[in-house]
Amino acid sequence: MSDGMFALEKRCAQLAVKRACQLTQSVSRGGSESITKSDSSPVTVGDFGAQALIINAILRAFPHDRVVGEENADKVRADEGLRNQVFSEIERTNQATEQVTSEIGKIHNETEMLDAIDQGSFEGGSQGRIWALDPIDGTKGFLRREQYAVCLALMVNSEVVLGVIGCPNLNGGSLFTAVKGQRATCQPLTGSIGVEERDISFRSISSPEQAVFCESVESGHSSHSANARIAEKLGITAPSVRMDSQAKYCSIAMGQADIYLRLPVNDLYQEKIWDHAAGNILVTEAGGQVSDINGKPLNFGLGRTLSENKGVIASEKSIHQHVLNAVKETLQEQKN
Repeated sequence: MSDGMFALEKRCAQLAVKRACQLTQSVSRGGSESITKSDSSPVTVGDFGAQALIINAILRAFPHDRVVGEENADKVRADEGLRNQVFSEIERTNQATEQVTSEIGKIHNETEMLDAIDQGSFEGGSQGRIWALDPIDGTKGFLRREQYAVCLALMVNSEVVLGVIGCPNLNGGSLFTAVKGQRATCQPLTGSIGVEERDISFRSISSPEQAVFCESVESGHSSHSANARIAEKLGITAPSVRMDSQAKYCSIAMGQADIYLRLPVNDLYQEKIWDHAAGNILVTEAGGQVSDINGKPLNFGLGRTLSENKGVIASEKSIHQHVLNAVKETLQEQKN
């Protein structure tokens, strides 16, 4: 793939994610209460505002593309106070990022805001150009003012070809990017896009014993006890790094840790595509490998969920099979 492939998409995605990160940081500084969704997960003003900004920018540049986003505008439409809060944050962010408006546009009114949020309702599929968006991945981390991520990926005929992840609280604020066949990079969230961009890659380790786990803060996302048993099987003694969101993918892709596991918490749960699409390409372009617990690649072409995959294993490529074997053994022991 030539260096020019997806250059416009990359630029647009980077600017949109960076702008959305500025909105989420503004919301975080002001304090944000959460709303409980039907699946019991929290959502905030930041989620709605970030989704609106990103979708508006993407569809302005690529009007025939579709978006699978985590949120919808139902609660915002129904609550005037919430609607005013979200639009106020968008207006404030527009003013602070006026220099990029010529490239990615801006939202002018509440109607445009609501329409943009609802453009994320596409059901997904295996054909065409589809963006997967998580406006705030790790909302609980966001509410704690710890790690969270703004995550955007482009899939073409179900293959992830571009991923951009903004992590406002990781290493002072970082923007991660990967394009298929063009490496993975990181740059500061502050400053101009591309000025301080550098390549990132997994650190080189010779055996699983040298590895470090990166795992979720929330035990409901993956079993800490199972992770501990897997680490024991692999001979890993280093303490785990714990953080919320796809910042975990970023952490291992830049060599701060080596293994990320998201083990199934029950037989019915299906992972959402927006929780893994951007992280998947970041890891593979940084020299890692991603599979489910059965060793199958993640299939992003089956709708809004990874319905034919169970769990996620991301690791440095040379140890991936060792990790996969330890995961299978541990999960089998738990069944017995």
